[in-house]
Amino acid sequence: MARFYPALFVFLWSTGFIGAKFGLPYAEPLSFLLTRYVLVILLMTLAAVVAGAPWPKTARAWVHLAVAGMLMQAVYLGGVFLAIKQGLPAGMVSLLVGLQPLLTALLAIVMLGEVVRRRQWVGLVLGIAGTAMVLSGRIEGGFSLTGVLPALCALLGITLGALYQKRFCPHFDWRTGAVIQFLAAALVTLPIAALFEGFHIEFTGQFIFALSWLVLVLSLGAISLLNYLIRHGSAVNVASLFYLTPPVTALIAWVLFDETLTLIGCVGLVIAVIGVALVRKA
Repeated sequence: MARFYPALFVFLWSTGFIGAKFGLPYAEPLSFLLTRYVLVILLMTLAAVVAGAPWPKTARAWVHLAVAGMLMQAVYLGGVFLAIKQGLPAGMVSLLVGLQPLLTALLAIVMLGEVVRRRQWVGLVLGIAGTAMVLSGRIEGGFSLTGVLPALCALLGITLGALYQKRFCPHFDWRTGAVIQFLAAALVTLPIAALFEGFHIEFTGQFIFALSWLVLVLSLGAISLLNYLIRHGSAVNVASLFYLTPPVTALIAWVLFDETLTLIGCVGLVIAVIGVALVRKA
């Protein structure tokens, strides 16, 4: 089954923007995320206790997991949600965060000593070109710097977080590790939300559906798969999968919301897939 994990991860991760689109109209972004973190912590703590899962044995291991969690959860998700709430089109957010594979390749050489082959560089360039083509017809209107900055922070968060985890905590139990990572993200998010938001949430049916989806499918399913892929693959190979997130998100939005998917977008999807294949097979 492990060979299907990359494709499953891409699909699940791509639904994140859909969940945000459903839930953000009814909640402030950081309050939304904080609620999500708390529910994940409760569920994963219960799972860890019932299964008797091992906890990290050293303070150093706890700190490394906490740092990775703050980067991959608080910084990444906080940046994405804030960017969308600030009015930056979801397509633009996807495109900016979609630069992650290229940034990961550059940083992996320095931080992990990984060798990026010429074929992989070609695949990285094709991936970003294909992503841009898919999103070219979906990015409408102008945007302000207030929306771009959180998106760039999200890009740095997910990139540095994955590299940090690959280097400093590649092996840990996924249940107890998730508790530590989401607890760290909640501790970072809570004071910021208290300072700038009023914890306003409307618990409508649509919001509850979005929250449930993001907790069960994204935070439990997709994050667990990402941790598995980071442990068992190179940083560049794992990062290349993020090129497929915007195209797959576009397909899901086309099915659910009848959003336009142009011919150039379809061609871009094919190019992005080829780019990822080049990176992962090099």
